[in-house]
Amino acid sequence: MADRFGEPLPDALFERLTIVGVGLIGSSLLRVARQRNLARTLVAVDASEAVCTRVREIGIADEVTSDARDGVRGSDLVILCTPVGVIANVARDIAQHLTANAILSDVGSVKGAVVAGIQPHLPASVHFIPAHPVAGTEYSGPDSGFSTLFVDRWCILTPPEGTDAQAIEKFQAFWSEAGSNVEIMTPSHHDLVLAITSHVPHLIAYNIVGTAADLEEVTQSEVIKFSAGGFRDFTRIAASDPTMWRDIFLNIRDAVLEMLGRFNEDLAALQRMIRWGDGQGLFDLFTRTRAIRRSIIAQGQETQAPDFGRRSAPPDQ
Repeated sequence: MADRFGEPLPDALFERLTIVGVGLIGSSLLRVARQRNLARTLVAVDASEAVCTRVREIGIADEVTSDARDGVRGSDLVILCTPVGVIANVARDIAQHLTANAILSDVGSVKGAVVAGIQPHLPASVHFIPAHPVAGTEYSGPDSGFSTLFVDRWCILTPPEGTDAQAIEKFQAFWSEAGSNVEIMTPSHHDLVLAITSHVPHLIAYNIVGTAADLEEVTQSEVIKFSAGGFRDFTRIAASDPTMWRDIFLNIRDAVLEMLGRFNEDLAALQRMIRWGDGQGLFDLFTRTRAIRRSIIAQGQETQAPDFGRRSAPPDQ
């Protein structure tokens, strides 16, 4: 088997891959697993019969079921792509139906709560390797996925202490073949890093868009009509799945509150600069933050394109 460039694909890393929850990440994993031959058999599980029907229609899995227990049987890799709020319940439900030596993972952007909620319920024979692919769009559902979603994006693995080294290496190879750069860190450090790079920015976006919508002196139609680039970017972030982000904030409270405290302190300092006309302080701050943007582009995590490198073509099927 060869890829679209004619290069031979590697032998399948896994015999049977089960994806539980076929939204943006889940459907993208199924697509890239098919394209890169990451597993011989692809199984899609979703509690929604409507989603299962759609998955069958677009043909991104070999088997489709709404029964998670049935779907994970015989799979040597199971990845939970459900909202963080239900992920522990799903894991407990399937725990005794997992195959010995199977790898169980997830894709949630919260790791401490996930580890605490899942690990105590797993058989000793199952290798638990939580993961967080730092990639996504504001879209959801089985049609939203595309096989290149993870290319040149980071995937953070947070294996609990004592996890089998060979299992970690094999799962790391899975994400590398999917196109990701892979980093390994502890769950607590992951949550602190993501609180400032992802979770607090989402909170700010939700808040500023809500503030604009609530302004009595400015009509909602004016907010929409005269949106400048900065506000448009906030609305893109604020359009993300509300269920997912509700669950994230309820499960990562400590790290987010810590970062919000720091943010509020810095915001107060910025207020003082504006109030007292501290032009040099403002210039120094804006120069420093501009350098951060350039570093992100230099590392390939963004582009200078007008659409910020986000795809405008329909997802591959």
